[in-house]
Amino acid sequence: MVKITDVARHAGVAPSTVSYALSGKRPISEETRRRIAASIRELGYRPHAGARALGSRSDVLALVVPLRAGVHVPVVMQCAVSVVTAARRHGHDVLLLTQEEGAEGLRRVVSGATALVDALIVLDVQLHDPRLPLLRALDRPSVLIGFPAEPAGLTCVDLDFEAAGELCVERLAGLGHRVVALVGSPPEVYARRTAFAERVVRGFTAAAGRRGLVSAVHPCEATPAAARRVAERLLREQPALTGVVVHNEAVLEPLIEAFGQLGLRVPGDLSVTAICPAELAGSLRVPVTSVALPAAELGERAVELLMGKLAGAEVPAATLLAPHLTERASTRPRTAP
Repeated sequence: MVKITDVARHAGVAPSTVSYALSGKRPISEETRRRIAASIRELGYRPHAGARALGSRSDVLALVVPLRAGVHVPVVMQCAVSVVTAARRHGHDVLLLTQEEGAEGLRRVVSGATALVDALIVLDVQLHDPRLPLLRALDRPSVLIGFPAEPAGLTCVDLDFEAAGELCVERLAGLGHRVVALVGSPPEVYARRTAFAERVVRGFTAAAGRRGLVSAVHPCEATPAAARRVAERLLREQPALTGVVVHNEAVLEPLIEAFGQLGLRVPGDLSVTAICPAELAGSLRVPVTSVALPAAELGERAVELLMGKLAGAEVPAATLLAPHLTERASTRPRTAP
């Protein structure tokens, strides 16, 4: 078993310095902290239970994921499972916070000598999230899965949703489609100005404008009945529609069924792309061309960033995962009238 003296010898410091780096009880230089963090990672050191009890570390992370209206729970749970799995590899447990408590809920688990957690991972980030001032002021590290409008002073990781929206439009435009629509998240998601949903709209709109396409954006409640209403509205308002981007996992299949009931075949009459989990896109009767939501990778990346911060290492402030589009059976070149 690797001991604290082994870490100290490897890093060229006194054992007490390693202890201070782990507990945060005394300040040490950033260069020394980075050297100790590198030795801990290389040697695979883990503090024993007694040392943890005497120190200020709980070895618990908080995963803050308020289950608000419009949140697609299966994707959130996939991310949560990934966080828990990655945290356990580092000897940490995870406290799941699902209530809509805002900054007060964060303060409850991190404040005072009896703080419940060492650090936080925060999901469902809004462009102007009211939790951000507290996260910037806390003496405990945090990582956001999502990018607010002003990410300065924060550590953020996410799929590049703006590029994902652009990529879907570019694929449709490349196939010759000139009239396109985005069937987006539920209205309440936009009302909160949720960052990922806003960024998809921004990318979709920018790419459509750049390509000179006729385009529209339609939020959609996460029900089959709402999918039917949106399909009817699209055909009424955009009769020349031939390309659709869907960013709403819950209505992807009902929407395709609704178009079929209205006389439009996919992909014969209508090409469909989506931003959704790959397993969903590939499982439908007509497999859908899609940009995958890397929920598991995001959870793992967030934990790795947080472990680096807890060890005193420098980590990138912004990590954007590039979107990748997988071609399936739901898209084809537009047939000229």
